[in-house]
Amino acid sequence: MSFLREQMSMPSQTNKPNIVYVMTDQMRATAMGCAGVEQVRTPTLDHFASEGTRFTRAISNSPACCPARATLWTGMHTSEHHVVSNDIQLRTDVKSFAQSLNDIGYKCGYIGKWHLDNNDRGIYVPPGPRRQGFDDYWAAYNCNHLYFDGYYYVDDNPDPVWIDGYEPMAQTRLAVDYIHRKAGEEEPFFLVVSWGPPHDPYREVPQRYLDLYPEESLQLKANVGDKVNRKHISGYYAHMTALDECFADILEGIEDAGIRENTIVVFTSDHGDMLYSQNEIHKSKPWIESINIPLIMRWPSRIADGRVTDGPISIVDMMPTLLSLCGADIPHTVQGKDLSAYVLGDETAAQETVFINQPIVPDIFTHYEWRGVVTRTHTYASMRRKPWILYDDKRDPDQLRNLVDLPESEDQQASMERLMQHWLEKLNDPFEDSDEVSAKYYKGSKNGIMPIFENETVSVTKRLRRQTRKQLLDAANPTNRT
Repeated sequence: MSFLREQMSMPSQTNKPNIVYVMTDQMRATAMGCAGVEQVRTPTLDHFASEGTRFTRAISNSPACCPARATLWTGMHTSEHHVVSNDIQLRTDVKSFAQSLNDIGYKCGYIGKWHLDNNDRGIYVPPGPRRQGFDDYWAAYNCNHLYFDGYYYVDDNPDPVWIDGYEPMAQTRLAVDYIHRKAGEEEPFFLVVSWGPPHDPYREVPQRYLDLYPEESLQLKANVGDKVNRKHISGYYAHMTALDECFADILEGIEDAGIRENTIVVFTSDHGDMLYSQNEIHKSKPWIESINIPLIMRWPSRIADGRVTDGPISIVDMMPTLLSLCGADIPHTVQGKDLSAYVLGDETAAQETVFINQPIVPDIFTHYEWRGVVTRTHTYASMRRKPWILYDDKRDPDQLRNLVDLPESEDQQASMERLMQHWLEKLNDPFEDSDEVSAKYYKGSKNGIMPIFENETVSVTKRLRRQTRKQLLDAANPTNRT
């Protein structure tokens, strides 16, 4: 206990830890070698896990890009931050994660995908409230998933800077440069590196990484059905190996800058990817591939190395937990839980459940809006009129047997339903249908989808770049012409 009290002592004004928060997009928890499930090569992440703590029950509360990111930066659930689906501008009237760190002297920088500023995916986000406190450095864009046509806006310049080559590699170089600059300054810093992959398009990755994963040799997860595209899985793994190398460069940059001992490094994602498990694709579902995200945290001498723990922790908890570790006040609007004691090693401080939800489901999906809960051992989700899934994740990690409405699971199902109802009451969530939620918070959407576009400056440049690249490829390889 004395060790834990020492671990929990708040940092002084002069030794507040830096935070480097590295976030992928659409990466599921098993898509790294150290998870021991999928055959993906991630030597950097595997070693990094041995230097810190890996949280195997890390959960995306709302497994879609914008809702998850809004949850992260506000510490609030969808019912409060109102980003109930993609392409909604995040509210600016509550104190954000970065703004809370600004209050105690942190300099905050952001690199990469933002995706919290309306349905113009190419928009320039101006300095000010819409950047949510990331005022020290901004090299970001709203949303782009063409990884050989990447770009970003720098600080107060409204003209995009275009990237040659694979986008995450350029973003990594920017991150390393920022880390080296900040290491020589007195103020602590908070840097977010937000990569777009392994989000589809899965094959938009350098060929040398694709060559590592021949489609015919892939071993599929046990719950992958007959609807499968092996090219997509090969590309997903290729993205992860490429990102693993980028992450190595960031860790090396921290080491070279001499700030390893006083820097919290977080590796995580916004949500997962079904990738043909349960015959489903992409995200927004309550199965483990969609909601379970990687989470590894390293803080030498404070966060235990080599620890693997299965206590439920979720995106909504990241803001209060990290603010607490840095000695910052937690805004009264935050709904997540301060799990700093748990992160630092106290297993008794883990929470019992986390809440999961998808308030709007597009009409093109075969299911409807849902709510649910995750515990150390089980996953449960219900649609508005009927229970949907219940799995014993310890006995059935691939979720091959749905226990909903089976006589043998009656008591467990009733217990999970009570936990879910408790969360709905606690969050004042009326569990409305998609149309009702859209009418409140998703104005302009149609059938559960917001029309998206890119402004002319971005869209025209992208088209010209791709045309030029194709012409060069055709000139070098005449057989490519069709």
